[in-house]
Amino acid sequence: MGVGFSAPRVFLVTTTERAPRMNFTKSAPKVFKAMIALDAAATAALDPVLVGLVQIRASQINHCAYCLDMHTRDAREAGEREERIHLLGAWREAGLYTEKEQAALALTEAVTVLTDGFVPDEVYERAARHFGEEELAHLIALIFTINAWNRIAVTTRKVPGTE
Repeated sequence: MGVGFSAPRVFLVTTTERAPRMNFTKSAPKVFKAMIALDAAATAALDPVLVGLVQIRASQINHCAYCLDMHTRDAREAGEREERIHLLGAWREAGLYTEKEQAALALTEAVTVLTDGFVPDEVYERAARHFGEEELAHLIALIFTINAWNRIAVTTRKVPGTE
C-alpha cells in the first residue's frame, strides 16, 4: 500500500463563472473612501519597499489576482527587483530579504492565516525586535488593510488590470 497521497482537486471555471460580481467602488463609495484613507494611514510610516512586499505576500496567500497584479506592478515601478518579486512565495529559502523584511513577512503570514486563531508570540516578538512600536502598529494596520482589500477583490471578482 502506497503513501497516503491524493491528487489535488481541480475545479474547471469558465470565463462567465469568473465575471465580476459588482463594482464595489460604485456600490459602497463611503466604504471605499474609508478603505483608501485607512490604506494611506497604514502605509504612511513604512518603507515603500516593505509595503510592497507585504501587500504581494498577503495577496499571494489570499489568491487575490487583482491585488497581485496591482502590487507587483507598483513594486516594479518603485524599483523592486524581479528576482525578489518572483521568489517572494519562498522568502524563507530565497536568502534575498533583510532580517527586517523577513520579520514583516512572517508577521504578514501569521496575521493573514491566523493558524489556530492567534499570532504566535515568537513571530510577534521577532517583528517587535525590528520595528519600533509606532512602526509595528502601522505594519499591523498594513497587514489587516491588504487582507481587507484582498477579501473585497476576491469576493467581488475584481478583474486584474482594471480600474
